[in-house]
Parts: sequence; C-alpha cells; structure tokens
Amino acid sequence: MARDKLGKIRRSQVVSTYGPGAIIDFRAGGHGGAPISVVAAGLDEWDNLSLTPGLNNDQCIEEPRLQKQLNVAGFRLPPVGSEITGKKPNEKKQGRRLSGIRFPAWLQCPRCELLQPAREWREEPGDPALYCGSCSSRSESGRPVHVVPVRFVLACESGHLDEFPWHAWVQHNAGCGRKKPLKLQSNGAGLRGLIVSCTGCGASKSMDGAFSSASMKRLKVTCSGKRPWLPGPPETCQQSNPPVVVQRGASNLYFPAIASAISIPPWNDEFQTSLGHHWHALVSATTPENVNLIIELVVYPVWDGEPMSLEHMKARIWERLELLRAPDRQDIRSEEYRQLAMGEATRGEEAEFSIRPEIVPTSLSGVLDRIVRVVRLREVRACYGFTRIYPPSGEFGTDSGCAPLSAAAKKWLPAIEVRGEGIFLTLNEKMLREWEREDGPAAARAAIVNAQWRQAWKERMGDEAEPPSVIQPRLMLIHSFSHALMRQLSLECGYSTSSLRERLYADTTLPGMCGVLIYTSTADADGTLGGLVRQGKPQRMERLVIDAIRSMEWCSSDPLCVKGFSSLSEGSNLAACHSCILAPETACEHFNRFLDRAMLVGTPDDPQLGFFSSLLTRGDS
Repeated sequence: MARDKLGKIRRSQVVSTYGPGAIIDFRAGGHGGAPISVVAAGLDEWDNLSLTPGLNNDQCIEEPRLQKQLNVAGFRLPPVGSEITGKKPNEKKQGRRLSGIRFPAWLQCPRCELLQPAREWREEPGDPALYCGSCSSRSESGRPVHVVPVRFVLACESGHLDEFPWHAWVQHNAGCGRKKPLKLQSNGAGLRGLIVSCTGCGASKSMDGAFSSASMKRLKVTCSGKRPWLPGPPETCQQSNPPVVVQRGASNLYFPAIASAISIPPWNDEFQTSLGHHWHALVSATTPENVNLIIELVVYPVWDGEPMSLEHMKARIWERLELLRAPDRQDIRSEEYRQLAMGEATRGEEAEFSIRPEIVPTSLSGVLDRIVRVVRLREVRACYGFTRIYPPSGEFGTDSGCAPLSAAAKKWLPAIEVRGEGIFLTLNEKMLREWEREDGPAAARAAIVNAQWRQAWKERMGDEAEPPSVIQPRLMLIHSFSHALMRQLSLECGYSTSSLRERLYADTTLPGMCGVLIYTSTADADGTLGGLVRQGKPQRMERLVIDAIRSMEWCSSDPLCVKGFSSLSEGSNLAACHSCILAPETACEHFNRFLDRAMLVGTPDDPQLGFFSSLLTRGDS
C-alpha cells in the first residue's frame, strides 16, 4: 500500500496522535470515498522512502539539551514538500511521503455482511480500496461496493497490535475446515445484537462480552508480539496478561510519549545554530584532544557563522561543553525555570526567547511571587515511543515501557518545532512550604492520590515495581491552578482550551520549583499574534487570577464533585470533573491526572485547605 496515495495529515500530528504505530483512518479519493485503515509505519520506512536518509536529510532540527536527554544526535521533521538531490542533469526529485500498512486486515462487506481477510477481496491496480466482487457485479449504479475495516482489534500493554481472533471467537463446529468466509450481522442494539457466524459450519456467537478482561483468557488467546509498523518478525511478548479487545478508533489505543524543551540562552543563539549537526560530534568526543581536532579539521574550515579566530571558537565551544557536562548541572525543567523566573527582560525581533518580567499586583503578592510575559518562545517536541491501553508514566523520556518507533535504535527521532507566546507564574515559596507541610490537610489529600496511583502502578507492573515519582501536594496544586487559568484564559482572550498548553514546574527539592507556563504555539515560523501575552499585564492578570480561582468555588456537579465521587473512575484525581477543571488532553501534561480543585479553594468542611482561599475573602478591588 506504500505506493498508493491515501491522504494527508498535519505535520504536528505525526509526533502526536498519528505517530508511528498509530492507526489512521483515510477515505480513498478524498471525502466520501472508501474507508481505509492503516497503521503508520515506523522510522525505518522514513529512511526507505527518502533520497537522503537519517540526519543527512535537509529537514532536520537541533535542540542540544533535548538531544542529550534522549541520547540522539538530532531530530527529523515530518516530511513535507519535495526532495531534490544531485545536480543537473543528474538531479533526482521526488515527493516526500510517509508510509502506512493496512490494518486491520479483516474487512466486511456492508451489503452481504461477509467478513474476510484483505487477500480475499477484489482490488484495482493503484487503488488501495478493496471491494466485494459479487455485490459489485449486482450493483445497479455500476459502482464497486467497497468493504470496510472491522471495528475490533487486539492490543497489548507492551504496544503489540494484532487482529481480533474471529475464528477462535466463533468456536467452529467439529469438522469445519474454516475455509468458508465468516459473516458479521447486526440483529439488534449493542454488542449483544452483533452476531458473527461461519457460513460453512453454521456456528455463531454474539459479540457480547468481547471487551471483558477475561474473554481472551477464556479462549486461551495470548499476545502474538506482532508490531505491524516495524519490519521483521514478531517479538516475544513479556506480558503475563492476555491482550485486550479495543475498538479501532479508541482513544486508549495510542498514547504518544513526547519529550520537549524550550530553547533558552545560550542554546538558542546564532552560534549554536551555526554549529548545527557538528555539535553532536563534539559532545560525543571522548577526549579533549578529539574535541580540538574536530574543531580544527571539521568545524572551522566550513564555518559560515559570525567571523572569529580558531582560538575564540575553541573557547566558546569548550565553555558550552563544560556547561553541558557539569556534574551539578540541572535538568531541562530546572534550567527553564531558572531562566523564566530569574532571567532579565530580553528584546529583539530575531530572538527565539524573549521575556518581560512584570510587577505582581498588591492583591496577589501574598500568593504569587512572579509574573513573566513570555513574548516569544521556541519549543521542540520529540516523540520517543508510545504506549497502548495506559498513558506513559515515566518522567520526561524515561519510560522504559514504551513501544519503539524503529526496529533498531536510531541516532534521530521525529520532532517538530513550534513558536509561540505565554504567561509564566510562580507561587510564593514561603507560603507554599507552610501550606504543604507533612501534618497539614493538603498533604493528607495528596497522600490519598499517591496511594491510589501507587496501587494502580503495582497492578500494572507487578508488586515489586515502584512508581517513577511520588505525588506531592505541590504538583496537584500547580496542576489544578494551571487548568483553572487555562479555562479562564479561554474566556478572556478567545483561545480555545485545546489551543493552550501547560508546562509545569513543581519540585520540593531546595530551592524548589513552583511555577507554571501557560502558552500557545504554532508550527508557523512567525509564531502567534500576541493575544495571550497581553493578558500578562498586571492589571489584567489580577482580575484573571481572581476570576479563575472564584470559578473553582462551585461546580455544577457539586456536591458529588467536591466530595470526590465524580472522579471515582479515575483514582488519580479527587475533586475534579469535566464540569469544572478537566481540560483537553492535548493541553494537559499528565492526561488529566493529579487534579483537585479543593487544593485551590478548599472544601465546604475546610475552606482554609485552599492555597488561594485568602483571595476569596477579599474585595473586588
């Protein structure tokens, strides 16, 4: 199917919802065409379809700190446009494209209701849509009757993907050769009315119970270890639990594991950009002598940045290498937090990182320490794997349970770069330390969530496994505050909540991080239009924060929500539901987990529990 044109997806979707290993639905020939379902091929096909594979491709980007975090040499942008190599008259040109593999391979005719693998249906050369030969020959319109992909597939927590075991589910009568096609008929509502039968032996069974966790165990169906997005044979699955039945378009069938970094000084200046892909060679050099040789023989002879002497170049490169290799070097979030919270105002139209610290209004001085308008930022988002059934649970690229994007590890990962604007806020550290003390009510509520999170983790990973982090009151407070701000910002400046994103900075280790960046971004090189950053002005910020907190006092689902009954199905939340504080998952870093609006405003029984409860007792001035 790789040569047949299926359709288009946005560049940003390639490192999010439609990355390698994700199931994508297309329509052959555009709107109204035959439905086609494929699984996006892995990074091996990116190289196979490119004239210049790997980091030799001209659509690559750099982000030194993120490259070090993910142990890669660079990032590839999802391919767009045309690719040209060589010089005339030996020039080669071809369109850039991605590949998909048909999945599921079982399809059903909507007229005769026969259910068969793809190889049993008819096809026309160059057309990825399959059709039923017998029904098409009887069609009054003369058009082919296209078959549609089945709704049910098997998925495994290790990322494996397989066909639903139709023959095992039917449980054929003795002596059936299983050579006749199956039939999937709808005789009523729900799964109970969906009947699959064998046209040979007549055995039939309702689809009722197919989603039960015990259904595959009862049929003795085990995970096949298949990875249709990768070349090569299936691998041996290490999961003790059987695979689960999932609908083809279910949201839990694909969770991308994304790591990101905001470009901050000095890693976003012209000097770093001019180093380009040479930077990885410098970082990978094992001895100081090798570093100097690379500078003298590789970098300096082809240098096209600002003019400088060889010795000056060596000094600047060594300064950055020592900064990156320092034993007490902070992680990506800590560096960003320091730059956002302590950095001075930066200006310049060409700057990739530009901030404007503002004065905190008097009415907010007790709860907020800093307000910073982020006039311009650049973020690189890289996809390093994905999970199925459950969202990634590792911390910033450390989730070992992710399914791979390629058959063997590559020196690059798919990524996009976006530019935008935002508002950065930090809470009062002194007040926060008092509020989150171990014997306080906030710590008690966070302990409930942490215990539920820990139990769920052990159920998935085994009794000996420990969660990658402990859920602290600080994280729940900052996360809940972030969602409240995003909801209020969507009312104040017209951005939809799905177009806003959060970036949380929460750490109790001294000196501590207690901030949040709310931002919007676009893949366009010009960034955004400034509507969000204007809300960071002190007079607007004062009203925005107070209104956001007051909106959390009451929920239309109260008293069920504030008592925690609305979040019983999601044990990682307390007082949180879709009517008050949950946000689109594209906006949330933690997949709508670790939320509790009581951390903001308290409860009817304990109003002082809320960190911002003092704002609710003040006047409107």
